[in-house]
Amino acid sequence: MSRRHMILSAFFFNPQGDHRMSWRHPRAPDGEVFDFDFYRGLAETAERAKLDTLFVADHVAIWDSLPSGLAHYANARLEPLTLLSALAAVTRHIGLIATASSSYSEPYNLARTFASLDHISKGRAGWNVVTSAMDEEALNFGRDRTIEHANRYDRAAEYLDVVTALWDSWEDGAVLIDKQSGFFADPARVHRIDHAGPHFRVRGPLNVPRPPQGHPVIFQAGSSEAGKDLAARYADVHFAVTRSIEEGQSYRTEFDQRLAKFGRTPESFKILPGILPIVAASASEAEERQAYLETLMPDAVGIDLLSSWAGIDLSAYPPEGPLPPLPEEATFDGGRTALNRVKALAIQNRSIREIARTIANSGSIPTVAGTPRQVADHLEAWFLAGAADGYNLMFPLLPEDWVNFAEQVVPDLQRRGLFRQDYEPGTLRDRLALPRPENRFATARAHPPVAS
Repeated sequence: MSRRHMILSAFFFNPQGDHRMSWRHPRAPDGEVFDFDFYRGLAETAERAKLDTLFVADHVAIWDSLPSGLAHYANARLEPLTLLSALAAVTRHIGLIATASSSYSEPYNLARTFASLDHISKGRAGWNVVTSAMDEEALNFGRDRTIEHANRYDRAAEYLDVVTALWDSWEDGAVLIDKQSGFFADPARVHRIDHAGPHFRVRGPLNVPRPPQGHPVIFQAGSSEAGKDLAARYADVHFAVTRSIEEGQSYRTEFDQRLAKFGRTPESFKILPGILPIVAASASEAEERQAYLETLMPDAVGIDLLSSWAGIDLSAYPPEGPLPPLPEEATFDGGRTALNRVKALAIQNRSIREIARTIANSGSIPTVAGTPRQVADHLEAWFLAGAADGYNLMFPLLPEDWVNFAEQVVPDLQRRGLFRQDYEPGTLRDRLALPRPENRFATARAHPPVAS
């Protein structure tokens, strides 16, 4: 399968925007972020622009280990699968991607929920697999701290094996609903999975027939070594953090080599770097808008975030001083991608305050600020150079930046022949030019082992 057009995924983590303090902006929404109509408006705007997906990020906790987190950045939000199930009823084409944790949920329930969303949406569901690295999350599920990094990824791999087996437990065509014979289903095509592993024991079959896409599209974002191997083995789409064309090209080459280890082709795997697009009438206006957002960030929040990323409480250290020695990646159980970003900034001899401001305002995601043409030029350059299959669009201020991109940048990309004029027929997998997974039980039935 091939795809001529870039993939555009509209992402949000904080409901007011993907700048951490965007809720303070005078044009940011207020309590309506807990009301369905706000999200319906975003979805309708994205679907008019023919965007590929809505991508809803999530944590299963309030970030409040340090006081400033709770006071200024509590990150309260609606539960993604509930929200996207409602949006499935008021949209027709756009993909619906929900984040769900493999560390703090059971595979049977998750397989059932995503299969249901795929049926309800007629083949538009996707699962963003996360392993959950925050201690705050672990404390909500009977643990004193986050699961050790290696165990998180071992569990995630087994979790994915179980979930995909459950999606396969009903073969295509297994449902008969034959009123004459009395057969609801063909028992030869419905299977127990009888999984017994280190983390899970699951009999199956699932009590939802196979999803329209075979498997909902699997997204993954971790870029530690374990995270990248998990993506290369299981994921269809990878949310990447790259900051230049050259870095994006190198990242693609590295992943093509990883894919080969698992018997996969590059065409079966899409890489979407994250970007923060700010669209304005002029480059200077875009820069002013970006600078204004940065004034909304209290230093205490930045230092709290840096503490979380570094795995060290930095509130007792002088803000103008250097970072203390950082943990080794190999023994760090938090988010290793975030830790490595901190290390890259630390070697530039920046102070704690400077590093905190940098990661709090943009994290590790590059900002693309300018006129619609300048933003489109940036996206075109990366796409044509093979540094991206498309983009995870992380809008700093909602709904303003979301609407500006949809109404001003997308038409420019369409005129250039880089983005669709209308939705193609079929499921989300079809539109992303991703193969439909074979059913493992149907394949085994068609090719029984030869007796020796």
